[in-house]
Amino acid sequence: MKIRVEGLSSTPLVLSQRVKPAEFPSLAALEESGECRFLSPLDLDVTVGKEFDHIRVQGKAATSVRLVCSRCLAEYETGLVSTFTVFYSKASKMPVEEEVALAEEDLISASYDGEYLDLIGEIEEQVILEIPYKPLCREDCKGLCDKCGADLNSGECGCDRSGTGFTFSALKNFTVK
Repeated sequence: MKIRVEGLSSTPLVLSQRVKPAEFPSLAALEESGECRFLSPLDLDVTVGKEFDHIRVQGKAATSVRLVCSRCLAEYETGLVSTFTVFYSKASKMPVEEEVALAEEDLISASYDGEYLDLIGEIEEQVILEIPYKPLCREDCKGLCDKCGADLNSGECGCDRSGTGFTFSALKNFTVK
């Protein structure tokens, strides 16, 4: 999604678009690697306006994905919604210092160079940030039995899991005098 900078004014420009995730290189790479599967196009709502010496971009990206639970390995579907605000400033030709202290407003700012704002990278980043690092099909997922591999969400498997795990089995007979 590219926006021409020259035509922007203080009156906000409102854009709505449905875009296939395959049109975003990082999202397509996530799908190819098997981390998730996008089930619907991205619904994008973006408001762009010029403010003083910068351009304010407010947006919302929504889609649905299929993920694999990190505890029980079951596939499940969930919705992803990300709202964001980014302030774009014209890129300067000044050399960058090696160590720079960032203020809070610097964390939501970006620079642009040329006649267009390219929002693809920002939209990709916002969607990727909404994908859970350790996806769970539900908050109380019991996972798999470490002995037989049965899904404990379906019911107990009958294995004796009351003993210590393999990690600490060497300390089972350890005594301190």
